[in-house]
Amino acid sequence: MTQQTMHIGLDDTDSTKGGCTTYLAAVLIEKLAKFNVNFADYPTLIRLNPNVPWKTRGNGALCLRFTYSEEFEDDIKSTAMDLWETQSAVKEKGTDPGIVIYKNQEISAELRAFSKKTETAIVTLKEATALIKKLGAEAAGFNSCRGIIGALAAIGETLDFDHTFELIAYRTPENLGTKRRVDEGSIFEMDKQTQPFTFNNVDVEKGRVIITPRGPDPILFGIRGESAEIVKKAYGLVKPLESVERWVIFRSNQGTDAHLTPAQSLGSLEPYSSVIAKGTVSKNPRVVPLRHVIFSIKDETAEVDCAAYEPTGDLRKIARELIVGDEIEVYGAVHKATANKPVTINLEKISIKSLAKKTVSENPLCPNCNKRLKSMGKNQGLRCEKCGSKYSELKKTESVMPRALKVGLYVTSTRSQRHLTKPLRRYGLEKACREHEPMIDGWHSSFS
Repeated sequence: MTQQTMHIGLDDTDSTKGGCTTYLAAVLIEKLAKFNVNFADYPTLIRLNPNVPWKTRGNGALCLRFTYSEEFEDDIKSTAMDLWETQSAVKEKGTDPGIVIYKNQEISAELRAFSKKTETAIVTLKEATALIKKLGAEAAGFNSCRGIIGALAAIGETLDFDHTFELIAYRTPENLGTKRRVDEGSIFEMDKQTQPFTFNNVDVEKGRVIITPRGPDPILFGIRGESAEIVKKAYGLVKPLESVERWVIFRSNQGTDAHLTPAQSLGSLEPYSSVIAKGTVSKNPRVVPLRHVIFSIKDETAEVDCAAYEPTGDLRKIARELIVGDEIEVYGAVHKATANKPVTINLEKISIKSLAKKTVSENPLCPNCNKRLKSMGKNQGLRCEKCGSKYSELKKTESVMPRALKVGLYVTSTRSQRHLTKPLRRYGLEKACREHEPMIDGWHSSFS
């Protein structure tokens, strides 16, 4: 029987009250087993533009790629559609599920470009449906159908360059809604044994675990790393204190900075995009209510604000140390101007290129007793309070103050990093291209 290739894209089936599209993919993997499909890749978890205003939580879309016997095609499609309909929270506000089924071994350049755009900008449903029609794919959606955009994007993102992996373990139904129970000490030990090849396991600054989400979704924990082998090894080091229903390894764009694009100038910034922008600090940092730090940068085209919010932790401390004249590169999300504030970049990273000299003006020392002189008033000269000497000709001196800041890259604290933000631990471990290595044995839990 002829073997065919199918890609199934899924998006936006969850809501703020529960559900998870990765869980839908995990269950679908199990259900497809009876059709003897052969997976061409790990299921992919693709994080899309984190700035879209209508996203739910992490804005992740999923894709399953496999070959199958043509005789099972209708059964595979109906199984996927039935499960998608059952798992989608269609009655919840803001949930706009989408599914796309595409039969083709090759992913076109046009589809790849579409996917890249969904990671960095705003894409319309009209664009997605036009491409679906051109490709001859099938699609369905509920409510606004916006999930079709992400479902198609997940199919087009083949992760041929830098990528990471995540092993996600899921809770049993009876534990949903309760506090997650995992031995925290084992997570710190896992992080120690697997670094630098896993990342964002713990928040060292606060001394807390961050692989366990806090929402009502079915995820117990997720471990991110550089390979399928390392996340599986890490999973074996973690000690869950409640039953794990299933687990799956995903290939992902998480931790790769896939959402960031270099800006030509500050004047060209587009709202809802994530950028890397160069500029000179033009206004010194100021602390605003809730302990957020705001400063401004400018180039020859525009001046914009940059915001390091309180949860960014160490990055906020770095931002406070900047001064006018520092040459920097900022990474973050662009928020459009409002009546109360200009265009603002919400910071994820700061790269300091060069530091301005920080000078302080002060009165000179008394030539007689080496005591710091005091002013006697405007244009009235200086006097020494210790020996009483007066000087009309001496002037203030300028001295250069040492600065604690160093040239280099600074990243927001682990607890506030977006899914796509590349952490410092990954620098130097990026994949220049995808090696088509065979999938490991046991990339998901065996199902009964």
